[in-house]
Amino acid sequence: MLTTILHGAPTAEPPLLIVHGLFGSARNWGVIARRLSDARQVIAVDMRNHGDSPWTEAHGYEDLADDLACVIRTNGGRADVLGHSMGGKAAMQLTLTQPALLRRLIVADIAPVAYGHSQSHLVQALQSLPLAGLTTRGEADAQLAEAIPDDGTRAFLLQSLDLKASPPRWKLNLSLLEEEMDRITGWPGTTGQFDGPTLFLAGANSDYIQPEHREIIKTLFPNAKQAKIPGAGHWLHAEKPREFEAAIRAFLS
Repeated sequence: MLTTILHGAPTAEPPLLIVHGLFGSARNWGVIARRLSDARQVIAVDMRNHGDSPWTEAHGYEDLADDLACVIRTNGGRADVLGHSMGGKAAMQLTLTQPALLRRLIVADIAPVAYGHSQSHLVQALQSLPLAGLTTRGEADAQLAEAIPDDGTRAFLLQSLDLKASPPRWKLNLSLLEEEMDRITGWPGTTGQFDGPTLFLAGANSDYIQPEHREIIKTLFPNAKQAKIPGAGHWLHAEKPREFEAAIRAFLS
């Protein structure tokens, strides 16, 4: 069972389930989850092999969707679901295979397609960091700077470094994620159709959702709307949190 963080109390509305992306965690979404919980209960999850959830031997989208289905059934049996990147693909897989569990779907900056890029270089950089003797995140940040020059990316990844453990450890199953990277950046080719309200919300500066993806999006999600947040890239919820929150509220209401 996935580890979850509950924000707010149950209401007459279905809960909002928030599903993070690769290398993320429920805690990355804490501020947005708390703010959105003023109108309904919000459930943020640690996906398998991330955060405090169990480490497993597989990380395919069929597996991730089944994990999410279990969370929804445990929390009332129906939910609105918001998924970012890898979490967006897991949410789409769930929606197409078990549509009765969802009322509305929000997919943040990802399409139901396979991508050619890999994040294995980030896995390798984290694996190469000497953890023994680390006492501060600043030390780790300095040692990762050459392999991962982008400040924002390092700051995000370092949120999964557990300095309270002895010795420090990553709260990411790095070896398994590297093994499964092709499945994570890919797409299982799932067919089916979800006729419920769906929003594909992209960062205007991101290249993850392209014009050529519109046909497959409309085939699988015929009632999908698409919107962009100006000035945001792939990490749209972190770069433009208030604009992201406003778009989510408008769609859900």
